[in-house]
Amino acid sequence: MRIGELSARTGVSQRLLRYYEEQGLLVPRRDTNGYRVYDDDAVVTVRQIRALLAAGLSTCVIREVLPCARGEKPELEMCPSLVRTLREQLDALDERIDDLRQTRGALAAYVPASG
Repeated sequence: MRIGELSARTGVSQRLLRYYEEQGLLVPRRDTNGYRVYDDDAVVTVRQIRALLAAGLSTCVIREVLPCARGEKPELEMCPSLVRTLREQLDALDERIDDLRQTRGALAAYVPASG
């Protein structure tokens, strides 16, 4: 299928699909005219990419874990690199949450109590 059909089937713009290609997340073939040609598995791959982005992962991390993705949920096969990467992402997120809590506390100290 061409990029327009993939866009229609996934609800993702053609521009975003080209971005996924630039990021190494989608790898279409090229026909003799140079048009991108995607196989049917690309629909599942795009859904996986969208779900992983929604989970807060960057395209760099997704490129690393995408080979472990199976199914449409996406269900992720727990290969060692995936587990390590996801743990690292959770640790980084926990650090950001701690930093935000500290920042919120410092800011709240400047706000007078209403009453």
